[in-house]
Amino acid sequence: MESYLLDWANLLLRWVHVITAIAWIGSSFYFVFLDSSLTPPEDEDLKRQGVSGELWAVHGGGFYHPVKFAGAPPQLPAHLHWFYWESYSTWLSGFSLFTVSYLWSAGTYLIDKSVMDWSPAAAVAVALSFLVVFWLAYDGICRAFGNRKNGDAIVGALLLLLVAAAAWLACHWFAGRAAFLLVGAMIATSMSANVFFWIIPGQKTVVADIAAGRPVDPIHGKRGKQRSVHNTYFTLPVLFAMLSGHYSFTYTHPQNWLVLVAMMFAGAAIRQFFVLRHGFKLGRNSHPWPYALAGVVVIVGVIAWLRPAPADAIATHSIATNTEPTRAGGPIAYKTLQAVLEQRCYLCHGAQVQMKNVRLDSVDGVKLHAQAIFQQAVVTKAMPLNNATGITEAERGLIRQWFESGAALN
Repeated sequence: MESYLLDWANLLLRWVHVITAIAWIGSSFYFVFLDSSLTPPEDEDLKRQGVSGELWAVHGGGFYHPVKFAGAPPQLPAHLHWFYWESYSTWLSGFSLFTVSYLWSAGTYLIDKSVMDWSPAAAVAVALSFLVVFWLAYDGICRAFGNRKNGDAIVGALLLLLVAAAAWLACHWFAGRAAFLLVGAMIATSMSANVFFWIIPGQKTVVADIAAGRPVDPIHGKRGKQRSVHNTYFTLPVLFAMLSGHYSFTYTHPQNWLVLVAMMFAGAAIRQFFVLRHGFKLGRNSHPWPYALAGVVVIVGVIAWLRPAPADAIATHSIATNTEPTRAGGPIAYKTLQAVLEQRCYLCHGAQVQMKNVRLDSVDGVKLHAQAIFQQAVVTKAMPLNNATGITEAERGLIRQWFESGAALN
């Protein structure tokens, strides 16, 4: 029953998390586009009001005319919309999902004993520290270098090193799938912290100054814009980290931390292309195609790097690790397969426990999930999770031979 309820909690939290993340990312992308697409106002009345930029747009059958004030508007409107609940809801639902999916069963999902054999309590404490330490380090970098000449380039370079170090540590301390998610979660935490500690407080100070008739310090807008821009570059790397859990060929690679860093770099480069593309259309900067090209080249390079090894290489690996690869031949009897399932799969999919409502200790169960057994144990090698039961390459080869020879059930 606990497993069933956890699955429902996982499903509902994931649903909420995706919905709120779409709202947050959508508004973030829109305002980056808006800032990059504003042109100086032509109307004299707008100029007198202090408008620094305007945009005419058409959407959904209507025309829109958003404007941006250089400093403060002549007066505060009766209703002022704030963009922060999208960020907070995304983080709260994401952290809850991380707790249900990984922290609650840390011994199963967070820990891979072949990587680091430690207690669930220690693993949970260190995982949570990633969220805090990364934010403190990132915030410190922004405070120290953000306002210097070429500060953006310095901050970007230091952040790349910081993310690379965090990815290396995470992948050497935690199960690969959990490590990828953890690196994404720590960056996402900093994104939401930017909103909570910098963007919203700065905006509240500006609004309070306007309401009190005090002069507005432009530093608040500058700091908020800086952190908002950082958030837009974080977005694609975070999304890759969150999606990678469905593709085990990324996080099971021996150099998985490099895979993660490379793909995050590619995502940031591609996001830079889209950010600068708006300015290019208005003649403000050169065409940003080199950034898109750099991102695509890195992705193609990773695809080539992670390509499956040929059959002779697998055989050589099996010999080197003292395992005997299964030779192609006739059908594999169900009893032969059953011996592997009993040793490697019944722990989570047997009479006592049925993770994800999957049971493999009967002919009917194996028949129902034959395709999934092959896919999860052979193709993606996602199961057994973190290889907790120690399945061998020879046993995976036996499952392959059983499935490809007809998936016999007698």
